[in-house]
Amino acid sequence: MLRWLLRRKLDAEENRLGESMDYLRHVLDTSRVAFLRFASTMPFANSRKVLPKDAWYTAQFVSLQQEDCGPCLQIAVNLAQQDMVDHETIRAVLDGDKNRLSKELSDVYEFAESIVSSNLNDDDALRELMRDRYGDRGLIELSYAIASSRVPPTVKRVLGYATTCKNVTIKT
Repeated sequence: MLRWLLRRKLDAEENRLGESMDYLRHVLDTSRVAFLRFASTMPFANSRKVLPKDAWYTAQFVSLQQEDCGPCLQIAVNLAQQDMVDHETIRAVLDGDKNRLSKELSDVYEFAESIVSSNLNDDDALRELMRDRYGDRGLIELSYAIASSRVPPTVKRVLGYATTCKNVTIKT
């Protein structure tokens, strides 16, 4: 019964997100406990309280462009659009065109890129700028936006569900 309810929830999420949840169905069919442990990370992935939504999604997009081949990035784009993030902002981030972003979002882009690309985490000036702008809670949320966006693509790759790439579309 629980498995049936969880599958219905996956169907609903698939409709809401606009992308396949087959990899999670596989996890559920293999181990309900493993599925529930994965699902328990979702509050971590959705814990934005003080960080502006466009900054949250900018950090996620930058991370996902490094980690993903399209479907997870498409989910983030779909969620951003449902959250009413301006489609021009989404397009600018996806294009890597920081000149079309506000100074604030350009800084978020550069900060996320420095964390994701180099893994050196040595840009203290940008970190302090993020802390000054968003506070400690906002910096924590930035870390969550980046870290949580890396989990699903990794799980999908390991399980063999990230086998095809696709172009991301933005509805205007």
